[in-house]
Amino acid sequence: MLAPPNCIAGQMLRLRRPTLPSAFFFECVNEAIDAIEDAVPDALTHVDIGVEEVPDTSVLWSSHMPLAAAVDADETHLAQIIVYRRPIELRASSRTQMRQIVFVALVEQVASATGLSVAALDPTNIRGE
Repeated sequence: MLAPPNCIAGQMLRLRRPTLPSAFFFECVNEAIDAIEDAVPDALTHVDIGVEEVPDTSVLWSSHMPLAAAVDADETHLAQIIVYRRPIELRASSRTQMRQIVFVALVEQVASATGLSVAALDPTNIRGE
């Protein structure tokens, strides 16, 4: 997309497209997956990861809205991890914080689903603990 000639530049300017919130969220999830795979290459071998807008409201959650959820594997299905976009976006006050929340939520759910330790999945302590 180009901006018309203007008095400041005197020439056509290429405008940057803003990153949509959903596109940035998927970027955060992919970065978290890459970081986990760098730490433990086989950690996600038997895990499906998905993103949903919000958690299922028919399920009775505890006193807070979950940021992610894990479903254990069975004979016919891999373990599944669902990351909820809207609750994380509402909690994050910046893009940096969103990256961190996505990473922490994903690490905790992968640890729960696979039995791997949180420390093994986050050896550089990105979580800040």
